[in-house]
Formats: sequence, C-alpha cells, structure tokens
Amino acid sequence: MAIPVIDFSKINGEEREKTLSDIARACEEWGFFQLVNHGIPLELLNKVKKLSSDCYKTEREEAFKTSTPVKLLNELLEQNSGEKIESVDWEDVFTLLDHNQNEWPSNTSGLKEAMLEYRGEVRKLASKMMEVMDENLGLPKGYIKKAFNEGMEEDGEETAFFGTKVSHYPPCPRPELVNGLRAHTDAGGVVLLFQDDEYDGLQVLKDGEWIDVQPVHNAIVINTGDQIEVLSNGRYKSAWHRVLAREEGNRRSIASFYNPSYKAAIGPAAVSEEGSEKKYPKFVFGDYMDVYANQKFMPRFLAVKPL
Repeated sequence: MAIPVIDFSKINGEEREKTLSDIARACEEWGFFQLVNHGIPLELLNKVKKLSSDCYKTEREEAFKTSTPVKLLNELLEQNSGEKIESVDWEDVFTLLDHNQNEWPSNTSGLKEAMLEYRGEVRKLASKMMEVMDENLGLPKGYIKKAFNEGMEEDGEETAFFGTKVSHYPPCPRPELVNGLRAHTDAGGVVLLFQDDEYDGLQVLKDGEWIDVQPVHNAIVINTGDQIEVLSNGRYKSAWHRVLAREEGNRRSIASFYNPSYKAAIGPAAVSEEGSEKKYPKFVFGDYMDVYANQKFMPRFLAVKPL
C-alpha cells in the first residue's frame, strides 16, 4: 500500500475528470497524496534543497547538539531505564512568516531570496488545490479560500495565515527511544510539504496501520488539515501522521501551511449531501488553536467552544 501519486499537469487536459476524481479519492481515503508536475520550477526546488541543507550545517547543527532532545536522550541513556521520551521531538525547526523576515536565518547566502520565491510558488499551488477541493465538494469556486480569509481587506490582501516550517531530523543514536515528530493531525487547512528525496521517516495512519510516505523526487506532498475535515463535514480526512527518528541520514522537511485567519468562523459548508447532519460544531479558528496548543497530540474537535 502506497500514498497516491498524482500528475497535477493533467488537471487542465483531457484527463481532467480522472485527475479530479483521483484527488477526491485521496482526500477521502487518505488525507495525504503526492503531486508531481505541480508547476513549481525544478531549478527552484533544487536551490531550496541545497540552501536548506547548507543552512542547517552552518547555522543550526552545533546548537542542536546541546538541544533539549539531545540532553534528555543522554540522560536517559545514563539512567539505562529503557523508557521512551514522549515529551519532545528529535527535530530542529525554524519558521518563516511574512512578518518575521528579520528573524529568518541570515548567514546562508541566497536562502532568503530562494525561500521568498518558493513560498510564493507554494502559495499559488495552495490556491489551486483549494479550488480543486471546492469543485470536488460541489462548492462555489473560491469558497474554501474565502472561508479562510474572513475579514479580507478590500484591496484583496489575504488575512489567512501562511507559514513555512523548515525542519531537519538529524541522525539519532537510539531512534527507538525518541520520536522524530509525535503522531498528530494538522490544525489548519491545506499543508504542502517538500520532503527529503532520499531519507524516509514520514508515516500516515491508514486503517490502523502506519504507512510510509515514500520519497518521490521533487514531489509536493499534500495533506488536508483539521479545518478541511470540518468544512467537508468529515468527507475529507485530517490524517494522523508522524516522523520516525532514524540512525542514519539528516532528513529535510519543508512544510507550508495555508490556514484560516484567527478570526475566521469555520464549520461544515452550507452545500453538503442532502439529508446529512452536521458532524462538527462551528467555531472561531483562534479558539480552536487555543485548544490545539494544549491538545496537539489528542483528539480535540469536541473540546472547542462552538458558536
């Protein structure tokens, strides 16, 4: 069993209907799929790969050696207890946002420019993907994007949150004792992941079994977050996923999140299957994130305050 791989270039050709159907099935059955021929220039992807790796080596690696997960693992090994660390992840991470560019890593030449261009391309792909979901769900074109951008300015400036998380999962001497990233679902909307071509470790939960998200050269992995599950009234799945720590290889992961604005009211879409009851409450996304912050690794839909 493998994660679906879909050729996105066929969305505008003779195979459009099949491509739409393949994406709908992947959203319904997996909550994860991979796009190839997605339109992001390969030259840019190769630049992002190289510069991200260079950044880790020159700006991040030394600090990780004295980080909390490393200290905790060393303490555990000294105690020889055999217990597994469940409170932290074996991950180095920094986040890129439009408003925090002065905090982006600054000692890797060309990284900022490449990431600005990459984020622009991924944002466009996110918009295209949401329009595909609109069509497959029988919603008006732009419905999901509009729902996420509640309170959008008249000049068209988006209010939705768009962030990019750059992670590395360094080699771990005892990977059975720590998680690369603990199992969770993503709180937001649409996630677009540019993962490592060589090293695996990402897994998605499917029918009670953990399935590898196989590395596919220059693919973009799409996964649907909690808010897409709510908007689709459960038709699309926000899948549990995790990252395994590995003894070899420094796995790179660049995940971009297109999420609702904190003021957006999210609930099942008005257009749904006739006669079907709404399975989720309507809530303000900011309230949901308050719950998510404390319950990231637990189910939480029913814990949020409904409108």
